[in-house]
Amino acid sequence: MKYQEFYDFVVKVHSIAKIGLTYSTDAYAIDNYKELNELSREMLEKFCDVKFDRPSMFERDIYPTPSISSRTIIVNKKHEILLVREANSGLWSLPGGWADLYDSPSQAAFNEVSQEAGIEPEIVRLVALLERTPHKSNKNVPEYVMVFEGKIDESKFHDHCHEVTDVKFFPMDKLPEMSKKMSKEERDRIFKAYEDGTTIFD
Repeated sequence: MKYQEFYDFVVKVHSIAKIGLTYSTDAYAIDNYKELNELSREMLEKFCDVKFDRPSMFERDIYPTPSISSRTIIVNKKHEILLVREANSGLWSLPGGWADLYDSPSQAAFNEVSQEAGIEPEIVRLVALLERTPHKSNKNVPEYVMVFEGKIDESKFHDHCHEVTDVKFFPMDKLPEMSKKMSKEERDRIFKAYEDGTTIFD
């Protein structure tokens, strides 16, 4: 294994451990994530010469920066939009989520649609890049959201992930109760940019 391949592998394990420690509630899983976190950290320090005592992507608290997420607009020939129902809230949203390390923007969008909606999209273009702080609280994560237009073959749906309980198309003027992760004003701006074939930002 080449050095870069080894480094990429250890960084991926380290990022999975951090995600697990952030979101897992299972005590057994948390113990495993802690062990993976320490092992991968040791490998990065000893063999990859990563310095954890200076600013780096491994210590996000040193220099706060927005997290990156993606959402994808997919509209069928009936002018209906594809939405997913979130398991934790029971509300609907555009398929999307946090971008993973080393994914390009379009790959992040592709992965989220594939996992949440159960279909592999063609990512066509960037519709919006927005700074958003949806909930003003001390638990909020500052975020940039990338919104893409996607195309799909409706004959190729497969199983979606456990974070989603349903996947449906809805008329754009008759949406179900939507997730609070995105405000109506944001959706209106994004839908207008989609309809106009433009790209918006900020």
